[in-house]
Amino acid sequence: MSDLENTLLTWMPIVFFAVVICLLLYTIRFMPRAKPAPVVKGSQVEVSWSDVAGLDEAKEELHEVVEFLRDRKRFERLGARVPRGILLHGPPGTGKTLLAKAVASASGANFYSQSASSFVEMFAGLGAARIRKLFAEARKNAPAIVFIDELDAVGTARAGGGIHREHDQTLNQLLVELDGFSGRDEVVVMAASNRLQDLDAALLRPGRFDRQVLVSPPDVAGREAILGVHTRDKPLAADVDLAQIAKQTSGLTGADLANLCNEAAIVAGRSAAQYIRHADFDASMERIVAGLQQRRVVSEKEKRILAYHEAGHAVMSHLVGELFPAQKATIVSRGQALGYTLNMPAEDRYMHTREEFVDLMMVFLAGRAAEQVVFGRITNGAANDLERVTQIARSMVFEFGMSEVAPSRTMRADNYALSEETKRLRDSEQARLTDFAYEEAQRLLAKHRSSLDRVAEALLEKETLDRVELEALLSDVRPESRSSETIGTVRALPIRD
Repeated sequence: MSDLENTLLTWMPIVFFAVVICLLLYTIRFMPRAKPAPVVKGSQVEVSWSDVAGLDEAKEELHEVVEFLRDRKRFERLGARVPRGILLHGPPGTGKTLLAKAVASASGANFYSQSASSFVEMFAGLGAARIRKLFAEARKNAPAIVFIDELDAVGTARAGGGIHREHDQTLNQLLVELDGFSGRDEVVVMAASNRLQDLDAALLRPGRFDRQVLVSPPDVAGREAILGVHTRDKPLAADVDLAQIAKQTSGLTGADLANLCNEAAIVAGRSAAQYIRHADFDASMERIVAGLQQRRVVSEKEKRILAYHEAGHAVMSHLVGELFPAQKATIVSRGQALGYTLNMPAEDRYMHTREEFVDLMMVFLAGRAAEQVVFGRITNGAANDLERVTQIARSMVFEFGMSEVAPSRTMRADNYALSEETKRLRDSEQARLTDFAYEEAQRLLAKHRSSLDRVAEALLEKETLDRVELEALLSDVRPESRSSETIGTVRALPIRD
């Protein structure tokens, strides 16, 4: 063996270990550090208590937290302690982050806001270190509110077998910090999540998150109040009726309503108007619900089919009464839709009968039913309608126990293992409901064919019909709603062989 080969064999291991050590030092040098969360003084939080509208129940739940942070001695005399953790849960856009900021502003406490996703890292132990740093800073600057947004990013149920060790270590550290509060700590942890069912049970027990506050979409009075907040710095025309807009926006969240007001201002600004008119709100509602208006060239044949499709929805909405009235029908393309019928519930409803769900499915299926009645064939234009009908029927059978074969239990597979027979029965019941609704829609539209023709011809002439015009065209048609019957006299769906 030559001297060169001996030299290489001697130095190669040394060089290899030197490179490994350099790489380790480089990794440690540039590894992300556990940086403290930015703190905002309570007096500097831009959101005030008066900015929170439409969430009266949630505000009442949180009001005593504000009072405790302002005057803790009044509660300590009675042996009370501040809640350690408050979990705000509900659909996205309902105002959970807004509530947390308002509590900090009203109480004057220092406000620490951090997204739970910022705790989760690929480096072991970094998430736990960030949590320790965050709570140490909060205790040092008490009274303080620590707000953790999207808690489910770190608080989901722990997996067995050590599959997610970094996630579990981060969650364990959060549990330790929540348990580590003393009776004199003036630190309140507020968290927000829209996936309550996925959170670890250890997080939700009393002593950690003592309170769970549901932040739900606002009712009609709440929507009017929210619209008032978002339009108070906007010039409104005299014809703008916020109460009427609130009635037409059932199901919308606070974020949706803020977007609605902003879009209305943009529409008014596009036309160089001095004030925002009611028509601008209508236009912004259409854009949010249906999308931007498209310039598609539609043949006369397709236009006629489209007119009857939308006329079917409008006529059926009238036939089922005030359950789901049509506000507008149009054959002008918006978004991906060639045309659409805008339906809005007449009032906020939290409970529905089986008959009302069937009527709702009939409204969605009426477009396809009109095509079948008039042209004797169907098109692919009902794809979205079919998706919505399928979801309603699935919920009725799987969740609400509204089937003929299982009226006293749910039939979801996540509750228990379902037999093949049960799966067959629930699929059969789902098909029975949708088929019945489709056949009823065809029967009623054939019965009221003259009214269907009248609305379709009006759509071909004007392209868009509002609610007043639709009511005038259908003034001689009497509603035939099954859902208007009282609960004590409702009729069961016929069972077909």
